[in-house]
Formats: sequence, structure tokens, C-alpha cells
Amino acid sequence: MITKRIVPCLDVKDGKVVKGKQFENLNIIEDPVVMAKYYANSLADELVFYDISASNENRKTVFDLAKEVAKEINIPFTIGGGINSIEDFDKALQSGADKVSINSSAIRTPELIMIASKKFGKQCVVLSIDAKFENGKWMVYSKGGRKNENMDVLTWAIIGEKLGAGEIVLNSINSDGEKNGFSENIIKTLCENLSIPVIASGGAGNMEHFLNVFKNTDVDAALAASVFHNKEIEIKKLKEYLKLNDIKVRL
Repeated sequence: MITKRIVPCLDVKDGKVVKGKQFENLNIIEDPVVMAKYYANSLADELVFYDISASNENRKTVFDLAKEVAKEINIPFTIGGGINSIEDFDKALQSGADKVSINSSAIRTPELIMIASKKFGKQCVVLSIDAKFENGKWMVYSKGGRKNENMDVLTWAIIGEKLGAGEIVLNSINSDGEKNGFSENIIKTLCENLSIPVIASGGAGNMEHFLNVFKNTDVDAALAASVFHNKEIEIKKLKEYLKLNDIKVRL
């Protein structure tokens, strides 16, 4: 059985970690460097760092901040937001990231996935998909959840894998910040149709939600933000709970 990963996510806007609901009504939480260090010492398996306004505002990821975060952690680290070119990939990796996440830029320029995968290795390329369920379908959104791309989520995920993405992060806009559980149906669908790892994101409200998504789907990791940031769930206690329920985790 593959060890399941628990991944805290730092959504950063204007140099501060923020969190909201359904990608809106953002509240400032904490300094990202402080939080990164805390999670690295709290049994997190990986860390994700998103500059959530970079794509919408056509700015680059704050690489200098990423460098400061990378100095404080000893776990794998993904950064994303405003990554639009191979040069940006290189800067991100030079900043200390182990992996680079792309979303809007991959939709605009799908060949970026292929080029980056060939140059840096597919293990460095994460395709992040912002998904919204509407009119009976899961649709792909870009620009921080603001633009409907009129693409089916599964179709886009399959294309991403074929182009060379090494991992998919499924961000459910419907579930984001609601704390009612992960969107298991679309997660299960992706896992059944892809051969690369899938990370579930959006909706975690309690430890049972993590248990359910690991038991009911073949997802490789579960990502969350506010429940960790607010210390509603401690990662060590979550992992102990998962282990007691026959989910293999790193402790």
C-alpha cells in the first residue's frame, strides 16, 4: 500500500497567507515563512505555496519569498502562481522548489507542460486544475477561479498526463473553504482514469473527511489549508487517526 500524503497549502497574496471560501472573501492568516517552518516541524509530508493572485494580475510568483520559505523547510516544496514560461520554471526550481505547479498558463499554452517535463523531468511538473460543478458537469476554471474555460475536467486531466504532467492537483471550487468534505466523485473519476498521482484539494473540515477520501478513492494525497492554519486539525493527530483506521501514513 502506498503511503498517503498530507499536504498543507499556503495561499499567498501580497506577501501574506490568506484563506477564504470558494476563492473569495480572503482573510489574512500569517506570514508564510513562519507557517512553512511550523509545518515542516509538524509532520507535513509536503508543502504547497501558491501566489493566488499572480495569474489574475499578470504578475510573477514572488520568488524571493519562495527562497525564504525554502530555507526553513526540509520537506518537498511546490510553488505556483504566475508561472508562464520555461524561464519561470527554472527560477522556481532555483528558488528551492522541488516541484512547480501550473494552471492558467497550461491552459493557454499546453505545450509548456511537455517542454517542462522534458527539460526538468515530469516529477517536477504539477498540473493544478480548478474545477467547478455546474449544470451537471465538472468544468475547468482559470484566473484564480474567475474564468470558465468551457473544458471538461477529466478531458483536461487526461490531456495533461499525456503531455507529461507528473501529478494532478484537483481544487474543487464548490468545496473550497466550506469544510463539508472533499468532492469525492470527481476525485474518484480522475483516479480511475489517470496513472499519475492525484491530490485532493478543497473541503476538508474534520479528520473523517481525510479518512473518507483515502478510503473511497485512490487519491495519493489530501491538501488542506484553513483547518491546519487555524489548528482545528493537528497533522500529527490526523496521521495517528488515519493509521488507526488502516491508512498508511508517515509518522
